[in-house]
Order: sequence, then structure tokens, then C-alpha cells
Amino acid sequence: MSLADRVRFTPFHNRVMSAAAAAALVPHGANVGMSGFTGAGYPKALPQAIAAHATAEHAQGKPYRINVWTGASTAPECDGALAQAHAIGQRLPFNTDPIARQQINAGEIDFIDMHLSHVAQHAWFGFFGKMNVAVVEVLGVTADGLLIPSTAIGNNKTWLEIADQVILEVNTKLPIAMEGMHDIYYGTAIPPRRMPISMTHADNRIGEAYLKVDPAKVIAVVETHGSDRNNVFAEPDADSNRIASSIIDFLTHEMKAGRLPKQMLPIQSGVGNVANAVLAGLLHGPFEQLLGFTEVLQDGMLELLRAGKMSRASATAISLSSKAFEDFEKNIDFYRSRIILRPQEISNHPELVRRLGVIAMNSMIEADIYGNINSTHLMGSSMMNGIGGSGDFARNGYLSFFVTPSVAKGGKISCIVPMCSHVDHTEHDTQIIVTEQGLADLRGLAPKQRAKVMIEKCAHPSYRPMLQDYFDRACSKGALHTPHILTEALSWHQRFLDTGDMQPT
Repeated sequence: MSLADRVRFTPFHNRVMSAAAAAALVPHGANVGMSGFTGAGYPKALPQAIAAHATAEHAQGKPYRINVWTGASTAPECDGALAQAHAIGQRLPFNTDPIARQQINAGEIDFIDMHLSHVAQHAWFGFFGKMNVAVVEVLGVTADGLLIPSTAIGNNKTWLEIADQVILEVNTKLPIAMEGMHDIYYGTAIPPRRMPISMTHADNRIGEAYLKVDPAKVIAVVETHGSDRNNVFAEPDADSNRIASSIIDFLTHEMKAGRLPKQMLPIQSGVGNVANAVLAGLLHGPFEQLLGFTEVLQDGMLELLRAGKMSRASATAISLSSKAFEDFEKNIDFYRSRIILRPQEISNHPELVRRLGVIAMNSMIEADIYGNINSTHLMGSSMMNGIGGSGDFARNGYLSFFVTPSVAKGGKISCIVPMCSHVDHTEHDTQIIVTEQGLADLRGLAPKQRAKVMIEKCAHPSYRPMLQDYFDRACSKGALHTPHILTEALSWHQRFLDTGDMQPT
């Protein structure tokens, strides 16, 4: 399908231009809102053209950097290209690109790590300053000037509303048959004019199928023809399968105990191999007619829909492996009636998560013996990716799981430690922690009770005696509510930085 077939709104025809010409319209120092959420729906031509423009400016001794705001992570063609050209000054709210990560940790990029549910509203409130340009990927434009959203909605609704100017990337490769899959809610407002969101079930449609834009703000239309980032999910390994099995057994037990309804509550799952293994476990588990209420629909949830184990799935993005995307495109009529894509201010809305009773499953870097969680920082100082939506779901979910293998780096790092080197989720927000060693149900437990369960159930055997020794000696020091030895609490992390191993020599 040609660009003319995709862009049926004739006033936009004279604004079609090359990516290079459009990039020249984005000035140094601009606040730029870009589409994209977890490797889906991100602009593919403009960032590379902006990177080339930045490189040319730098070669002439001129400064050129822009501030990049997105929904979540993008891909090498976006974050990677811009970072390689040293064209990013500020970045929010989430990043997975290794080049950008290196520059963030070197202090070259000012990275603002945020709860994903906060991003659109804080931008709308004006907390970050004015948005100069929005660069948004769409699948097409209707004859009435409405925008057909792409594979991710993210913060696009807000970007299109608050930006002074808009550049549209029309992707002619992604399937136009996705039209109608989206649900854009236009009922939000700024306090004190907010109203309740009328959603009582995870599969309610509450909005419209299209994004809106003031045609006068559109300064360029650029054609692209490219696939989203190809996600590669490894086959679940033994550790991932053990984690998944523990979660399935726990949910089954909770249902038998009457603490879960027989019709399972909606499922949220973070991104990655462990999350995919949990979804695979649900595929073979005893639960039927599941609902998804999550941020990213990945391979495992697609399989649940295809197998009839899940009736519908709500998300803000579809981020698949190439094989899964082929199935999605081939059977798009089947999926269109079962998948709902929403803005992330709805997919991650804390009040909706609480009202719907979402069961949340997210990964972590480390947990301490009292249940505090570090989702973001390596050894306390180096940013990995960001908090993402885990906080939106952890604090508000009906049940909240944090999962990780018990060790990393071939056993040189324990993921269960005396004290987290950075805390993203305090013990007040954590319920259930799972490693391949077992599951620690922390609900209703005081700190010392939590420590005993964490050490017994989640710690790796090679680190369990060290944790127990630390806890016993901390208890003997006299502070008996949350016992710690402050001179030793972070010594494991320091030992790793000094020797490359948390185990003493």
C-alpha cells in the first residue's frame, strides 16, 4: 500500500518530505516527544536523520542536542542512533539502549527515571517545560484527518495535544488492518476537573479508535517502511520454569483458599524471558478465560489468546518476536477482536489497576532480606533501564510478584542481599518474591519474620549461610525491629566492586 493510500487526508499531501528535510525542522535544544513503547511504534526515519544532522552540526563546531521524551524504550534506530551521534541532552522515562545507557552512566545524558503512569500527566501539567515537537509513528491518516495508531500508543495522545508542532511518520510496512484495535480515551483532564474513568472490566472499551491532531500543527509527513524491533525470547530455562511453577502453584493455592475468585483476576506481566516463562506456565495451568491488563503484549500472551486460555488482552503496545509477529499479521482479524491497545496513562493507571484487581508480575535486580526491591541500579549507582511500570502495578495490584534468579554473573552476585544498594519499591509495596529457589509470601509479616522467609525460601544455598549470619548478628546488636549492621549492610556490593565477587575470598 502506497503512502497516498495510507494518507487519505489531502491537506497533508503537500507536507510530505524526506526525513532529512523534516529533521532540519527540529532545532537544537528542543523538547521532542517521540512515539514508542518497548521496541514498538517508535519513529524509524526521523531519529536517524536527526542523528545525521547532529553529526554534521558537530563537525562544524556547532552544538546540537535534543531532549527526548517517549512512552518507554525504543530501538537502535531511535535511541541508539541519537546516542551514537551524541544528540541527546535529556532522556525520559525509560531506556534499554546500551549506547544511551553508557552515556547516562557517564553523565553525558541527563536521564529522568519515572513511573510510566506519571509521564503524560506531568508533561501535561507543564512540569518539564514546553514540548516543541512531537514525532509520532502512525499507520495512516483517514480522509477526515484522524490518525490510525501504530503498534504502540504510549503517550502519543498527550504528545499530539501539547506539542507546538507535529511530524508524522507514516509506516507503510506495518499492517493497516490493525485499524480498529485501538481505544484512545479522551476523558482525562487536569485537576481539579478530573472525572472517574468508566472502566469496570479489563476488556471494556472506553474511547475512540483514532488519535486526533490539529492539522495546523503538522509540519511534515515522512514515509517509512520498516518493522519494529525484533524481540528475541529465549526458550525458558530451568530457573525460569521453576519460578513460573512456583507462581502457578501459588495462584492455584490462593484460589483454593478463597483469596482469588474462580475466574482469575486480570494479569500484568513485565517484559523478558522470565515473564514469558510465567505466561507459558499459565498456558498449561488450570486457569481459563484469563484477561490481560498489561503494558506490553508479548509472545506468551499472544499464545494464550491463540489457545483460547485468554479471552482478551489490554495493553499499550505489541512487542513480539519476528515469528510471533508473522502469526499476528496473518491472523489479524482474529486478534483485532481480542486485543485492545490504549494510552499508557490508562494501561498503567494506578486507580484502574487497584479497581480491577490486577495480578502483577515484574522482574527485579535485587531484593534485600526485608523485601525492599531494586529494579533499576547496578551496585547502587549505574542505571540499567529504569523503573518502568513496575511501581504502578506493585503498589496497586491485588497481588504483586517480583521475580529474579537468585544469583547473577555465574554466582558472583547474590540477588538476595542484606540491604539493597538502591530502593525502587519499599517493603511496604512488596508482597511476594520468587526465585528459582522458592517463593516468599511476605504478606502479613513483620520485618524479622520477612527476613527468615526470604533467607529460607529465596536465597541461593551458597549465600544462605552468609545472610543468616548477617541477620543473626544484626539481631544481637539491639535494634530489633529491622535489624541491620550499617557498617556491613552494603559490604557485599563493595566487595564485588573491589574483587568481582560477593563471596569473600
